[in-house]
Amino acid sequence: MSKLVIVGTVAFDAIETPFGKTDKILGGAATYIGLAASQFNVDAAAVSVVGGDFPQEYLNLLSDRHVDVSGIEVVKEGKTFFWSGKYHNDMNTRDTLATELNVLADFKPVVPEAYRNAKIVMLGNLHPLVQLSVLEQMETKPELVILDTMNFWMDCALDDLLTVIKKVDVITINDEEARQLTGEYSLVVAARKIHDMGPKYVVIKKGEHGALLFHNAKVFYAPALPLEEVFDPTGAGDTFAGGFAGFLAKSDDVSFENMKNAVIYGSTLASFCVEKFGTERMVNLKSNEVHKRLQQFKNLTQFDIELT
Repeated sequence: MSKLVIVGTVAFDAIETPFGKTDKILGGAATYIGLAASQFNVDAAAVSVVGGDFPQEYLNLLSDRHVDVSGIEVVKEGKTFFWSGKYHNDMNTRDTLATELNVLADFKPVVPEAYRNAKIVMLGNLHPLVQLSVLEQMETKPELVILDTMNFWMDCALDDLLTVIKKVDVITINDEEARQLTGEYSLVVAARKIHDMGPKYVVIKKGEHGALLFHNAKVFYAPALPLEEVFDPTGAGDTFAGGFAGFLAKSDDVSFENMKNAVIYGSTLASFCVEKFGTERMVNLKSNEVHKRLQQFKNLTQFDIELT
């Protein structure tokens, strides 16, 4: 098993969807990534920052799932990062109602000593310079660096983002972001252009339409499991990334063939995340449920055909 470093926000979210709304609840990229990776019982550490208003029980929730929280700085006099959003009826688009950086504004990540030799680093969505500072703290070159980012950084910190992209092995972004980053509508052409920027592997997430994995001329497609109801899409992309990284850390195999399995695991876990508000479904997720849904994925994608 490989050590896994997870970098990202640990935050409060307030969410409104056509199914209801919440007050402040647990959220943040590192939270979702950590909860997903914990399904594999990997040796993981979260690197983030919270304020004095952040409940100890939330930190315990992560540590109880074998996610080391010593890299989560607590600024007692500060307030935790807060995001609020409202989803439209199609659940694919949303409006941001509030973003309060609070302690995140001055965040300088510190990777715990015991994890500076980690084989896998999962850089959750944060300012590219923060992501870069984590890589600079690693004492040995990670076997695999996975980057998640978003269009916001393409708009306001593109040069810094391109610097980080050069240093990573895998990038996970959605289809809209892939098109913005490259200026190409075709995702195949976009993936090729992103390859040229540095990453050996490109994962393009397409929400309810699944995910694509590109490596040189090879392409793998994983569908999304058709769900009766999508309750709250918040954190689904981070959960995908956590499942992807967690499986690779557990299996200690970063080959393209094994990444196909990682994409399926990521898609499977993301399909649970959207069933409840916030982290509720991931917190209570049992391994037998994951196994059952993996079987559903297998049944969805396997078929016999006679080629003539």
